[in-house]
Amino acid sequence: MQPPTPHLVYFADPMCSWCWGFAPVLDAIAGGHPDLPIRLILGGLRPFTETAMDEAAKQRTRLHWEHVAKASGQPFDFGFFERTGFVYDTEPAARAVVTARRLQPGRTFALNRRIGHAFYAENRDVTQAETLADLAEEIGFERDDFLAAFEDGATKTETLQDFAIAQQAGVTGFPTLLAGPQDDGSFLPITVGYQAPEAVLARLGMWLEHQLEDN
Repeated sequence: MQPPTPHLVYFADPMCSWCWGFAPVLDAIAGGHPDLPIRLILGGLRPFTETAMDEAAKQRTRLHWEHVAKASGQPFDFGFFERTGFVYDTEPAARAVVTARRLQPGRTFALNRRIGHAFYAENRDVTQAETLADLAEEIGFERDDFLAAFEDGATKTETLQDFAIAQQAGVTGFPTLLAGPQDDGSFLPITVGYQAPEAVLARLGMWLEHQLEDN
């Protein structure tokens, strides 16, 4: 039997600020290791939230965004905090990424990235299906097909399955990047939480070197 192909598993959410900060790290990995497969699993940051953000929640969130911006250099539009009545429900954005994976797997990461940029850098409401369809159309999806798949029950089920996988894997924060499988089938944490590109690449390089030694 052919051994499983070494790959990375990335647990993230398109409405997670530290995941937005991690986007340049993914670019660095893709640039340095273009043949290394990465599987994206939507972790479910705040799915099915129903309560609008109050001022205390805005203050907490703004502090997170400021920390991410300083650590990563990623752009943020702080006009977001002038919104009133915003419900920070991350399920629709996560489901949009799952929709991309079902329709055109090769564009999964592209839509995840586009949603993150729209939310954090453009202050667009990515909890709305129409906005998500606009973003999908921008990167090459057929709008009506995307919306139909987005509303399909199988897509909703697959999104929930992603959330469950993250929970079963013991993932408690995003971004989390794992590498494997190891000889025993387990996966090694490359990073749990944000780290700068050089730190992640160094850790990843050590794992890949070990893989080569074993083979």
